[in-house]
Amino acid sequence: MTVFHLAADVADAFPDTLIALVAATGLRGREPWPRTVAALEELEQRLADGSWRPADETDPRIAAWHQAYRSFGTNPRRVRPSVDALGRRLAKKGSLPRINPAVDSYNSVSVRHGLPAGAFDLDHVTGDVVIGHANGDESFTPLGEPDTVETPKPGEIVYADGGGILTRHWNHRDAHRTRVTEDSARVVFVLETLQAARDGHLLTAAAEELRDLLEPHTEQVTVGYLGPHQPTARV
Repeated sequence: MTVFHLAADVADAFPDTLIALVAATGLRGREPWPRTVAALEELEQRLADGSWRPADETDPRIAAWHQAYRSFGTNPRRVRPSVDALGRRLAKKGSLPRINPAVDSYNSVSVRHGLPAGAFDLDHVTGDVVIGHANGDESFTPLGEPDTVETPKPGEIVYADGGGILTRHWNHRDAHRTRVTEDSARVVFVLETLQAARDGHLLTAAAEELRDLLEPHTEQVTVGYLGPHQPTARV
């Protein structure tokens, strides 16, 4: 099992953080996922008919992440939180990218609920995962750029394992090493809020919605939570 830790200094700085960990084993990414296809098409149709729009930086869910990014020295209008970037892309293009069924599922849930989401292929995670501040000497290879190596800024909040950085700027971009593909069999999906008192119900609803999309295509799905009052969780 992989252990996720929320570092004490991150918990102190963001005491209302709540992170859902949706772990799937026996994932079958090469079969049709009709419910995920329908979920994406529903969002795109609602956008087209004007009955819904994705949250933007004027929404308190996104504004909280902008404030967090600024606190660790990142300009959120140049390096945007994942849900902000995804929502802007959807609003501009009218559609979400189709990557693979597992990724499409969490993208749908993320923009629907205005919460950042990501995922890691657990077969490529090394040891435990810590959500903490970067030292500034770690290495990061961005998703889709296997020949690129970046170094995070000291103090930047990252997900990291024994092999390096798994996300930069908390949730801006995932690493290439732990990317989720059609062949990923053991995956943990991550959903996050910085305002659990206000948006915790959205997080739990999003986690259950993601579970419902995953369950027909997995052997087992479990949901756990990580936060200042429970800073360690196993998946």
